[in-house]
Amino acid sequence: MIGAGHAGLAVSHFLSQRSIDHIVVERGEVANTWRTERWDSLRLLTPNWQSRLPGLEYDGDDPDGYMTMPEVIGFIDSYAKATTAPLRTHTTVKSLRPNHDGYEVVTDDGTWSAPTVVLATGGFNLADIPAIADDVPGSLETVTPLQYRAPERLPDGGVLVVGASATGIQIAEEVHASGRPVTLSVGEHVRLPRVYRGKDIMWWLDRTGVLDERWDEVDDLVRARNIPSPQLVGTPERRTLDLNALTDQGVRLVGRVAGIVDGKAQLSGSLRNLCNLADLKMDRLLGTIDDWVTENGMEGEVDAPHRFIPTRVEESPPISLDLADGAISTVIWATGFRPDYSWLHARVLDRKGRLRHDAGVVTGAPGLYRIGLTMLRRRKSSFIHGAEDDARDLIDHLAAYVGVGAPV
Repeated sequence: MIGAGHAGLAVSHFLSQRSIDHIVVERGEVANTWRTERWDSLRLLTPNWQSRLPGLEYDGDDPDGYMTMPEVIGFIDSYAKATTAPLRTHTTVKSLRPNHDGYEVVTDDGTWSAPTVVLATGGFNLADIPAIADDVPGSLETVTPLQYRAPERLPDGGVLVVGASATGIQIAEEVHASGRPVTLSVGEHVRLPRVYRGKDIMWWLDRTGVLDERWDEVDDLVRARNIPSPQLVGTPERRTLDLNALTDQGVRLVGRVAGIVDGKAQLSGSLRNLCNLADLKMDRLLGTIDDWVTENGMEGEVDAPHRFIPTRVEESPPISLDLADGAISTVIWATGFRPDYSWLHARVLDRKGRLRHDAGVVTGAPGLYRIGLTMLRRRKSSFIHGAEDDARDLIDHLAAYVGVGAPV
């Protein structure tokens, strides 16, 4: 078992339940990614009541709040202790490759051989930065969300945030609040309200079954696995942070950065269309929620339906942005993340470097499994609470592979 985050520990729980001997190898401490690769003010996008793992649920006094990073780390830490997971921390995997017994796992603290290996190394190991980042003028600081910690650690001056999903909008707001002028480059995005009809939007997605939709039930699985993270932020006041809110605060919206030539960013002219599409999809989801409320006779139990103001966009958004005139000193590339498979030496990656798998069962590699990716088996797969069902399913498959029966 490689990785001692929430997904890896959930897998360990079910392995122990089946009395399958295993070891959990982790390069740092438990929940290492949460400890070392998140910015200081980040909170979970999911409410506390949704933070649950097999055998452990949130039991605090703020179920509708959103965990801070120290709270997330504490939650996962307590889970590791409660499940007595067989941990080997501060052990970095150098390579994994097939051998006559199944797989050889070489670490900086020894080598193991095992018939099965589960990869729980997360899907956000590396910042997915476009090649055009190389063309940013050398006088500008470039930062990824994995490096960003707080506004005061950035150089003085204006900031261009590229990417308007959950990460981009949160960083843009925080940096702007520090007094720096912020320009936000907007590409494809998912707009959602934090609260709808008196309930957190995650409550609706959970209750209506949207998050339980399986990989074999969607029309376009590739798209479902690459959909941007929704524009949500977890705050005590449960406020909505969307492009309109950022505009009201003074953040300037521009189109997607399509190229950089001679110190000038070339901007896509599709800003208005992308915003209209995000608004349309949000309204479609809210309509689905409204229908579910009616079908289940809940009209009197929740607030009345309503719609949100369409995203406001300049009449003529700029088609270029000068990066060399001194107005902007930092570019933050909030353009997504990707897994790191540099240590995986098996013919299981496609031409784009993505792992080939069927809902977590790695293709062409018997006994090799993956957990913790977006839409691995369900829409909730990338959330903490989504690990339980995915882990149970994968360990059912693994147990059958090694000839272990159902738990007593």
